[in-house]
Amino acid sequence: MTTEPLSFPRRYARTQRFTLGAPRAFTVSPDGSRVVFLRSRSGTDRANQLWVLDVAEGKERVAADPGTLLGGSTERLSAAERARRERSREGGAGIVGYATDTAVELASFALSGRLFTAELRAGTAREIRVPGPVIDPRPSPDGRLVAYVRGGALRVVGAEGEDDRVLAEPEPAAGPATVSYGLAEFIAAEEMGRSRGFWWSPEGDRLLVARVDDTPVRRWWISDPSQPERAPQQVAYPVAGTDNADVRLFVITLDGVRTEVAWDRARYPYLAHVHWSAAGAPLILVQARDQRSQLFLAVDPDTGTTRMVHADEDPQWLDLFPGVPCWSPGGQLVRIADEGGARVLAFGERPLTGPQLHVRAVLDVSDDDVLISASAGKSAPAPETGEVHVYRVNELGVERISQEPGVHSAVRAGGVTVLVSSVPDQPGAQVQVLREGKRAATVTSYAEHPGLSPRVTLTEGGARKIPCAVLMPTDYRGDTPLPVLMDPYGGPHGPRVLAAHNAHLTSQWFADQGFAVIVADGRGTPGRSPAWEKAVRDDFTRSLDDQIDALHGLAESFPLDLSRVAIRGWSYGGWLAGLAVLRRPDVFHAGIAGAPVTDWRLYDTHYTERYLGDPATSPEAYANSSLVTDEGLSSPAEPHRPLMIVHGTADDNVVFAHALRLSSALLSAGRPHEVLPLSGVTHMTPQEQVAENLLLLQVDFLRRALKLG
Repeated sequence: MTTEPLSFPRRYARTQRFTLGAPRAFTVSPDGSRVVFLRSRSGTDRANQLWVLDVAEGKERVAADPGTLLGGSTERLSAAERARRERSREGGAGIVGYATDTAVELASFALSGRLFTAELRAGTAREIRVPGPVIDPRPSPDGRLVAYVRGGALRVVGAEGEDDRVLAEPEPAAGPATVSYGLAEFIAAEEMGRSRGFWWSPEGDRLLVARVDDTPVRRWWISDPSQPERAPQQVAYPVAGTDNADVRLFVITLDGVRTEVAWDRARYPYLAHVHWSAAGAPLILVQARDQRSQLFLAVDPDTGTTRMVHADEDPQWLDLFPGVPCWSPGGQLVRIADEGGARVLAFGERPLTGPQLHVRAVLDVSDDDVLISASAGKSAPAPETGEVHVYRVNELGVERISQEPGVHSAVRAGGVTVLVSSVPDQPGAQVQVLREGKRAATVTSYAEHPGLSPRVTLTEGGARKIPCAVLMPTDYRGDTPLPVLMDPYGGPHGPRVLAAHNAHLTSQWFADQGFAVIVADGRGTPGRSPAWEKAVRDDFTRSLDDQIDALHGLAESFPLDLSRVAIRGWSYGGWLAGLAVLRRPDVFHAGIAGAPVTDWRLYDTHYTERYLGDPATSPEAYANSSLVTDEGLSSPAEPHRPLMIVHGTADDNVVFAHALRLSSALLSAGRPHEVLPLSGVTHMTPQEQVAENLLLLQVDFLRRALKLG
């Protein structure tokens, strides 16, 4: 008896894009002896365990196993925890996040809404019995206490389970609760990269705590039409041009005494970043509503007063970056800034890098240097298409840590660097533990092998030298031109052209169905230069211009059949696919729009206003960049082209109304189209059968739409 091997779409879905079993979320102890990380037991197991690597011995051991801790019972998540995971696009289970004390001796985490701690040296874990459901538990720096959120209240408990108490809780309300302490509001988690709402002082004697009141925020209702017996879920969604949540910040002592942090919240309502270390006073970054000005403020924790450390302004917008702002151990402000047309690392008021590098994140700051990730800048000797490297930077210069072409990142402490590398010719990511630049250990990955290798060419296309990845069928011999599938994201925050194997697996699978697949990162996508990213200000349609420019440029050197061109995408890429077939049917002959934003007036404040401004004062920018307006389709062209719209009915980021409004407008205009509603699916598609069949149905649609045999 033989067993039929699983198809690539099924394996891709079952392994969550071959990420299950891969180690992630690394923490290095300050003495460099231990590396803590998360990993599931196999490439098909969703439940992450907490692991510890002994660097000297090179041995890995489990510090916390969710199966053991829950006694085999099914994991249950609160609505608040599900929302947090949706914001972070977390599709795993078990231990999906943890926090440690300063010495990395104690870790805390929530599991099925219950609070657990793990002694990392001993490798033992236990439950701390407190009222649940618990969200985001974090040990104090000395490991004596654990703070956590329950029901919108910030609480603290002793590490042995003693003296559990409330530090801050919402005032009693007659109606639905609208105030929370210690949690990030929707747009902070979705758009600003701030998933936290409280921060311990270095001494562990008080905390900075965000108070969020979403009373002003517009309410939407998300329902699952396939489950009519279930009540719709109310969601506070700050749509462009409407009120945001009111966010305040307090210093709260362990006996509950609170002091409000004062800044001009009317002028700078966005609390974008908080940093509190032993190197200086608490540091916060606050932004104006239009994101064209921001302040770096030092906080006096005794009085709540603030003083300005630095101010930034930009005529387009100011980006937010991982790891900054922060203090160096010597008390210098470390930040990333756009200066002289380049994105540079600034130390105090002096840039330490120039236009050869495009800095993307600060990974660690020590007495001797700053560890950063960066791609090639506009003055680099070679474009290094799709590559991201790790560098050490100080006043003496810049040293590259990662050497092999690929996408690299790192975590560092105690003279030990954990280098995570994804390269084009090997599946998954390789994790090396380096001490003084030499390999001391490796971290094992249990991720499954994809079973295919992308046949990818990283290049530049068109007059603007757009970064592109071109994928041909594995068995293609170059004898006939191929129908083309454009496969972009194509917009802010989402680079797709990466020098990494697994980044192109789905595109290669589509290529093996008989297409030349092109992934193009046009203007608006990160990683090239500030001007490149900010070129889409007031006009998202430039993203479409660049897809066309790349397509026609590549046709000069690749066997592309320009009479059969399709485009597919998800989210911004889904909007781009819809725009392509509606505005440029002379170029695109079919499109698949997955979870598309069809009317930018229905997307959130922080993201949309950054690029298109206020819809009340910039209605033309919104109408031009949207697929639909109040009058129907926005600037449709002839002839009609086949369009498939795919959308999850439970999506609370790009709500299902986007797909319905586009379908209604297409129907009113007499334009045939297909709608594929994904019942109960959010902006992610983690369900195995859904994810598999979604790929298969897309191929079927493309073959029908392009009249492929």
